[in-house]
Amino acid sequence: MSVTAPVPVLPYRGRFAPSPTGLLHAGSLTTAVGSYLEAKRHGGEWWLRMEDLDPPREMAGAADAILRTLQAFGFEWDGELVYQHDRHELYRAALAQLVAQGDAYGCACTRKEIAAAGHHGADGMVYPGTCRHGVAPGRSARAWRLRVDDSRTAFHDRLQGEYGQHLQSEIGDFVLLRADGFWAYQLAVVVDDIAQGMTDIVRGADLLVSTPRQLWLRQKLGGPAVTHCHLPLMVNAAGEKLSKQTLAPAIDAWSAAAELRQALTRLGHAPPAEAGDVAELWQWARGNWQLARVPAGPIVIA
Repeated sequence: MSVTAPVPVLPYRGRFAPSPTGLLHAGSLTTAVGSYLEAKRHGGEWWLRMEDLDPPREMAGAADAILRTLQAFGFEWDGELVYQHDRHELYRAALAQLVAQGDAYGCACTRKEIAAAGHHGADGMVYPGTCRHGVAPGRSARAWRLRVDDSRTAFHDRLQGEYGQHLQSEIGDFVLLRADGFWAYQLAVVVDDIAQGMTDIVRGADLLVSTPRQLWLRQKLGGPAVTHCHLPLMVNAAGEKLSKQTLAPAIDAWSAAAELRQALTRLGHAPPAEAGDVAELWQWARGNWQLARVPAGPIVIA
């Protein structure tokens, strides 16, 4: 499948793309609920993609556990269930296209060198452009990067409002293929969204900072325009994003109705008491979902 020839789409096609680095927790469930309901509200499709391109960080059995949990909660997805580990040819084709266009280049820099020469930006250290004009004699490329410029890459988020970055000064040329041989998230997610014909990206606000990079890369690959909506971040009492690293507990599929009710409530939708089981909660949610009710800021989960 060509990167720049997406499959035909409905007026709305969204997705949920969990990473099997851990089990689903309250934050990931809430994002799944919001993205699912946005798709259904627009009469569109909701696809599922397993983003499993980082084996050292993955938890054994997590992918299957995520699928079982989604099924227990009554999620129904459209299209083919996709695993990124099956899509290396697409990523290689995209990188080859970018290299041929002169948009990507090899980089020999180590993290230590970047930390010494760069400065802190919007999402970590800003790459100082050391290898932009070629790798120094006697050194070999360890990674591949995408060239950016310092024009402002901005967009309107349907929940968060206007957001943008001057990529060169705030991010720097960013990695497409990592030094350890694994594909970078930024490349894989854009290639997959183009190839699968996604029209509307609904995900957690932790990924807002990545969006200008992805829009820049989408443009370089010739992908069509998409809309974005970044749902509120779920944080613990210390203000940390719920994740495996912050010891967020896995959601209990045996208490699916109670967990689903909590997720809807966090998203500004309080189901009535008479909506007691999972099917009734989904029926109510599909008929009452309004993005305008969803809070934009972080939500603390005790």
